[in-house]
Amino acid sequence: MANNHIKCPNCQFEFDVEDVLTADIEQKLKLEYQEKLNQSLQKVEQDKFALEQAQKDFEEKRKRENEIFQQKLQQEKQKMESELQTQLQKKIAADFENKLRLLEQNNAENEEKLKQARGKELEYLKKEQELKNKEQELDIILQKKLAEERNTLTENIRRQEQERTQLKEGELILKMKELEKQLEDQKKLADEMKRKAEQGSMQLQGEVQELALEELLRSSFPFDLVSEVGKGVRGADCILTVRNRLGQECGKIIFESKRTESFGADWIDKLKKDMLSQKADIAVIVSKAMPKDMHQFGERDGVYICSFAEVKSLATVLRNAILKMSELRKSQENKGDKMVALYDYLTGPEFIGNWNAIREGFRQLRSMLQKEREDFEKNFKKKEKQIELIIQNSLHISGSIEGIAGQDSINMQIEDQASETLPES
Repeated sequence: MANNHIKCPNCQFEFDVEDVLTADIEQKLKLEYQEKLNQSLQKVEQDKFALEQAQKDFEEKRKRENEIFQQKLQQEKQKMESELQTQLQKKIAADFENKLRLLEQNNAENEEKLKQARGKELEYLKKEQELKNKEQELDIILQKKLAEERNTLTENIRRQEQERTQLKEGELILKMKELEKQLEDQKKLADEMKRKAEQGSMQLQGEVQELALEELLRSSFPFDLVSEVGKGVRGADCILTVRNRLGQECGKIIFESKRTESFGADWIDKLKKDMLSQKADIAVIVSKAMPKDMHQFGERDGVYICSFAEVKSLATVLRNAILKMSELRKSQENKGDKMVALYDYLTGPEFIGNWNAIREGFRQLRSMLQKEREDFEKNFKKKEKQIELIIQNSLHISGSIEGIAGQDSINMQIEDQASETLPES
């Protein structure tokens, strides 16, 4: 110990060289990590600003596309209205010509011509209604297409933003935890710092990801139990015990955290053995490096493999599957008693009363429908009789006029009116 102390020749003050070097190294490392932290935060702010700018550009582009679409839609409506007016004018002119031709025919053919006129008028009304229906259908189709395009575009942008945010948040959380862990480790003795520097930061990174994984599971599933597997004990890094709304245990998910540059071939077999020893239902490896034939999360030999950014989504899906399987197992309990209760209900007075009420409702509905049908046929016969009386009266009037004025004078008047009314061809 005396060899590590130095005395000042001027003031005769003794100090420890190792303490001075340790303080200098600790101060230097704090400054370096603080600078890296500031750079990371600045980069996050820049990315956030770029994302907001891209969102504004997208909103402006979507607004311009909506305006262009509304203009095209208005032009298409005006075009259809113009065509409809032209068709209506032609149809009205054709109906007027038909009426003039009906006046030129003999009185004996009036009944047949009136029937034809009614048929054409009905056809015209049907065509007009069809045009209106087509216009409404076209408007609905355009609105649906516009809504689908908007939803698709919005969903794609939201998905991309969510993926970017998850990646950035995952990396940022890992970096923050790593910095905090390193700052705490710098407060230890100088020889401990030298030993960790020689061994490298692989073990440190693994511990940081383990801590971040446990914190992520606790914050994402506050009602579940996250238990850490101690060092030196055979098993994975942590276990998630899934609980339902009543606090009952439904199953376990075992997690193994790895943060190495290559994927170990024996990880899967080891974790499967740990899953059996811990009596877990599902095993998950959270690894920075993926197998050679896997580019994203997936399943390999009964073990799920994912990155840290994907672990929250994968854990949510697996947790829901465990809850559903637990509910299914509970529903199968006492199945025989449920079948007996169902049989008693089907043969009991309550079910028979409800069934008779349904049958009576159908019987009344059928009676009401039959009565409406009879009333409709009765009204139709009355209107048909009125039309026949009107036609007969019109024939009597035209016969009386012909007997008084003569057939030739009536034909001449009809021809004069037709020549004045009809447009030149």
